[in-house]
Amino acid sequence: MTIRRRHLAAAIISLAALAAQGSAIAQEKVLKVGSTPTGVPFTFLDTKTNTIEGIMVDLIKAIASDAGFKVEVEGMPFATLIPSLTGNKIDIIAAAMYITPPRKEVIDFSEPIYTYGEGLFVPKKDTREYARLEDMKGFVVGAQKGTAYVEPLQKSGLFPEVKIYDNIPAILADVNAGRIQAGFADKPIVAYNLQLGLFSEARLVRAYTSTIVGSVGIGVRKSDGELLKRINASLDKLTKNGTVDRILAKWGQQ
Repeated sequence: MTIRRRHLAAAIISLAALAAQGSAIAQEKVLKVGSTPTGVPFTFLDTKTNTIEGIMVDLIKAIASDAGFKVEVEGMPFATLIPSLTGNKIDIIAAAMYITPPRKEVIDFSEPIYTYGEGLFVPKKDTREYARLEDMKGFVVGAQKGTAYVEPLQKSGLFPEVKIYDNIPAILADVNAGRIQAGFADKPIVAYNLQLGLFSEARLVRAYTSTIVGSVGIGVRKSDGELLKRINASLDKLTKNGTVDRILAKWGQQ
């Protein structure tokens, strides 16, 4: 082999090695996951470990393990999740986020994971069993910023004021203190908070029928179609082998 050919062969081997190294680095990339610190049991900040825990965190970690990528979970307010995803600050949304047509215009979602509706909660001293929104006409009510409940409540024309809060515990605190007459939020999250005894002067209205029912899913950018395929494939596998049911049961949602 001539010197020139030897140099060419060496260059080709070197380029192949660099390409393989780049591929390995790409495979090792850690994907950032946005979750909310106040959505127990779906996502919440565990103050003992200072980490985000919950259903959606367990699920995205299980999916990542099955699909062969790594994740790092970061807590942030619910209303900032989609802007953070589209702004490339995070790569995945794993939170109690409904799959809705307006959101699907901006980001893509996995297959549905869990379905529920809004819960109504009032001060415990109010013992009336409200069944419909119309039963609370004239109330000052609260809802969480960025959720699917805000617009329907505002457009109903039933309430003189719909106060907007950054998170569900803040709504519960105002209902608990009697500062507002009712609050609307994700029913499983409200029920879980009340079971913990954190808001002893508030209660969930059992007679109320949810009107805004939706399913939560994992969110990704529209440009990340391959990632979505991997997430859906693993989600399907974990659903069929019982992992999803076990995660839900762990957090009292089965």
